[in-house]
Amino acid sequence: MKLLLNRISLCNEWKRGDTLIKAIIFDFDGLIIDTETAWYEAYKEVMVYYKSDLPLEDFAKCIGTDDSVLNELFKNQLGDSCNIEEIKARAKIIHKIKMKTPQAREGVKDYLEEAKNSGYRIGLASSSSREWVSHYLNELGLLHYFEVIITRDDVNKVKPAPDLYLKAIKALNISSEEAIAFEDSLNDLQSAVAAGLKCVIVPNSVTEFLAFENYELRLKSMAERKLVDITRFIEQ
Repeated sequence: MKLLLNRISLCNEWKRGDTLIKAIIFDFDGLIIDTETAWYEAYKEVMVYYKSDLPLEDFAKCIGTDDSVLNELFKNQLGDSCNIEEIKARAKIIHKIKMKTPQAREGVKDYLEEAKNSGYRIGLASSSSREWVSHYLNELGLLHYFEVIITRDDVNKVKPAPDLYLKAIKALNISSEEAIAFEDSLNDLQSAVAAGLKCVIVPNSVTEFLAFENYELRLKSMAERKLVDITRFIEQ
């Protein structure tokens, strides 16, 4: 039996020998769990309190990066004297209520399980804090799948800069050509591509209208295609 398993393992390695894909690296917010739609709804409710609006196309530009873009949006909407911390505090309360029962996006756990069973190394690269990411991964029961987790706490520049992905591939001891990134927003895509990774886009309801470019595949959800089909397509 042991000899048979070794032969199967060698066969699998041979099948992947020409492709160089060794790892799958996931984004977090908006991809694994749709915190982004909840944030948009929360901030939109808060802006109504200030007798203002929050166009989706403006908010989408803030997704996948640090708060500087969001802060500038508030200033443009409400003036330089607006209390940004107060706005965020109000939105945080609403967001927490909306995320009271967190759920992973469709197909996420299947992809993680398939990646694990297929022998791929699994990483995560997020512009959010480690505390935020770890909290939700624990809530979802997914934390144990990830060998490497890189967050804004680990780099000087978050997405769209490539730093998060560069650090992730270094920690995984692979090259950028040997990994596939899964992302949901434009800033995230730009980060992955700048780091030299092939990227699969899985937009959510607040990013689906964005003008994505230079990606390998676009999916409605991870339930649309099996991970093995994705890797084979990219390997070809």
